[in-house]
Amino acid sequence: MSARAYLVVGLGNPGPTYALTRHNVGFLAVDEVASRAHATFTSAARHRAQVASVVLPAAPGIDAVPLRLAKPTTYMNESGVAVGALATFHKIPPEQVVVIHDELDLDPGQLRVKLGGGDNGHNGLKSIRAHLGTGDFLRVRVGIGRPPGRQDAADWVLRRMSSDALTGLRVDAAVAADAVEHLVRRGLASTQNTFNR
Repeated sequence: MSARAYLVVGLGNPGPTYALTRHNVGFLAVDEVASRAHATFTSAARHRAQVASVVLPAAPGIDAVPLRLAKPTTYMNESGVAVGALATFHKIPPEQVVVIHDELDLDPGQLRVKLGGGDNGHNGLKSIRAHLGTGDFLRVRVGIGRPPGRQDAADWVLRRMSSDALTGLRVDAAVAADAVEHLVRRGLASTQNTFNR
């Protein structure tokens, strides 16, 4: 892959128990990117991930952009194992690693794109920071909101949702996929101006 290749990682937990939960919105988003390119995920067991390769086609004034999509097969708190291994194998620097994840501090329907920052209690981000040796990777933060009342945050992110809430999450995942495609083609500032709301 070329020097301009990006590693795009959706965070989530493997297995059917967690498939349709808020914590897995990153998986839904990379699935959307792959689906648009008619790409299929395959197992990369030594990298502890499901992976797919996509090339976003060239457009006027924009070069083609190769993407390596990944869904770690570890649980969330060990996501960095896969991210570190894939980034090393493909020689992709941290600033060209894009991580899509759920964000409690943003309401559903909100999305923020940024470079670097803290972990904000998110174990997936904490693991990635540890394995990359830096927090300076790109993040696409998909809002899921805080749990109502006194509901535990872990229960909120891992509980199955109503059909309406799931529909909304799928829409948000599609917007996150749009943001990723914009980000790798047009850069961070343009993406923030377009998607951060």
